[in-house]
Amino acid sequence: MHATLPIVSDIVLVGGGHTHALVLRMWAMRPLPGVRLTVINPGPTAPYSGMLPGHVAGHYARDELDIDLVHLARFAGARVVIGAVDGIDPLARRVSVPGRAPIGYDLLSIDIGIHARMPEITGFAEHGIAAKPLDVFADRWASFVAEGGGPVAVVGGGVAGVELAMAAAFRLQAATGRSEVALLDRGEVLESVHPKARARLLARLSRLGVVLYEHSEVSRIAADHLLLASGDRIESHFSLGAAGARPHDWLATTGLPLVDGFLPVDPHLRVAGHPQVFAAGDCAALTFSPRPKAGVFAVRAAPVLLANLRALAEGREGDLKRFRPQRDYLKLISLGGKEALAEKAGMVADGPLLWRWKNRIDQAFMDKFRDLDPMAAPPLPRLRAAGVDAVLGGKPLCGGCGAKLGPGSLSEALMVLPAGHRADVLSAPGDDAAVLRVGGATQILTTDHLRGFCNDPGLQARIAAVHALGDCWAMGATPQAALATLILPRLSPELQTRWLTEIMAEASSVFAAEGAEIVGGHSSMGDELTIGFTVTGLLEGEAITLAGARPGDRLILTKPLGTGVVLAAEMQMRAPGAVVARTWAQMATGSGAAARALRPVARAMTDVTGFGLAGHLMNICEASGVAARLHAAALPVIDGARACLAAGLRSTIHGANAAAVMGRMGGASDPILFDPQTSGGLLAAVPEDQVAALLAAVPGAVVIGEITAGSPRIDLV
Repeated sequence: MHATLPIVSDIVLVGGGHTHALVLRMWAMRPLPGVRLTVINPGPTAPYSGMLPGHVAGHYARDELDIDLVHLARFAGARVVIGAVDGIDPLARRVSVPGRAPIGYDLLSIDIGIHARMPEITGFAEHGIAAKPLDVFADRWASFVAEGGGPVAVVGGGVAGVELAMAAAFRLQAATGRSEVALLDRGEVLESVHPKARARLLARLSRLGVVLYEHSEVSRIAADHLLLASGDRIESHFSLGAAGARPHDWLATTGLPLVDGFLPVDPHLRVAGHPQVFAAGDCAALTFSPRPKAGVFAVRAAPVLLANLRALAEGREGDLKRFRPQRDYLKLISLGGKEALAEKAGMVADGPLLWRWKNRIDQAFMDKFRDLDPMAAPPLPRLRAAGVDAVLGGKPLCGGCGAKLGPGSLSEALMVLPAGHRADVLSAPGDDAAVLRVGGATQILTTDHLRGFCNDPGLQARIAAVHALGDCWAMGATPQAALATLILPRLSPELQTRWLTEIMAEASSVFAAEGAEIVGGHSSMGDELTIGFTVTGLLEGEAITLAGARPGDRLILTKPLGTGVVLAAEMQMRAPGAVVARTWAQMATGSGAAARALRPVARAMTDVTGFGLAGHLMNICEASGVAARLHAAALPVIDGARACLAAGLRSTIHGANAAAVMGRMGGASDPILFDPQTSGGLLAAVPEDQVAALLAAVPGAVVIGEITAGSPRIDLV
């Protein structure tokens, strides 16, 4: 997309189901300039249901099931929002996600699938597990098998329940040498399946030792058994609900029309009476041509949904395409081991060859989302100044604190500033923030801003607010007020309002939690999103500065390291989505509680940001006239960050950070020390006798080293 074209429309995809995953991939091949595409999903990945029985049987690893939505969104140039939607207002055109400001849309599509929870059964919520959502079930199943397994009961005798019962029996027999699987249904097992296929499936269930309980009503589920309405008791340590397709309850609160809880759509996949709202996959009811719930329809709906979203965004109302679901389709059913049964139009076959065919189809689908490469940057001008290539460095410019100027350049520029003479400016050079005497009060003043590191302005606003508060917390001040500085990309007037509303709501919630208020600011337009805040805080006593650390003090760090390399890896689509989501969540978490616990006892304190742990610790050493010793084994690091470093990934400013301190580093080498942190933790020098109480009061805080005597240097041991 051309950088100067304004964004004028928001298309929001609720759910990361198969249809939406394919829409994102196809969008990447041909994006529509002027549109921002957003996908909202409860987690950073979306599991593929076609391979679930194979995973339960042990044929596929857990991660082989997952479509990485963070990768896919980056590939498509889309925004990904990690959160479970709990409401839609079709009149205001807003989507509700708990913990976030409302997300506005111009066009909306819903692909949230179904669930298999069974609230009508007493004890299901406490002791049962639903086959859908798949990710929760798959993780619970892996733990169950690893812990030795035990009796299993599958409630629901349709094709899904039968596949899972056979897969569970096969896996338990292979893993533990024993298999106790019961399959229960209110009616007859597989009663809607073609008789020829049903006969073969029943025979396979018998061969695997699955015990059938037909015409059996489950009345209660306990930790170790099921109780039937008849009074019979069935032993079960893993009770799985797989009975039918159940719609998500929150859809009933949206005001959208429902048919048996599902969203009725017309042949263009638009929800009845709501031309700006689409639905696809199992949550949609194809009232114009009813079909059973099956993944094949979700896959085939994707090109139609994409074409119609594009047509409306382009103003081509008359060019909508019709979805024509096929009357019959090939059904491939896993049989536990590496065999499958195929049925279409009454023709039935089974065996290993059909499993290989099914596996090939499943792998071909998943290959669409594997090994995605970032879209190539526009070619450089043929004629360019010498040195341009060296400055570009062959990789994209990082966002967050990875985009900061290097410490060397900054130090040289600051050296030309004249010495200050104002008596009411109390801060020393190098302090985290200005300390000002205002009347009888002592106030701190600090500012910070972040270049965009993701396509989500709401998330970026929250993280920028936490980041800007870092210096206030580090100096022991109570946050007071904030001014916002915003640079928005070119947007239509309507989207300017929408983006500003979301940004200010997210930031305001961060400041309000600390008792501070946003009192104004400044906004302008530019080529990319930048969010910053100027913050004031009030000091009750002396400011905590960099100068005060003493030999023997212990060094406490309150957040893990690694945000810089994870953000750099995400830009290159080389960090797993789960790692990225954890990193975003950490950066959006404030340090106010930690700061309040550290304030009475910290002798020196700073927040760890763009110059990395080594750079900020060196600032303490220089200001305090001491040295420091770090323990390599004690350094907390975000899960997945070291793998990114090992792959050779580095943030833009990493090299400059290392160069700034390398001459004063001793002992082992660890690249995590130079990784720039965005919204990093607090680093404090604390008397040894205060450490135990602090660690108990500050969750996640760790001792990473100590202050030692000597000239400023850092030794890693």
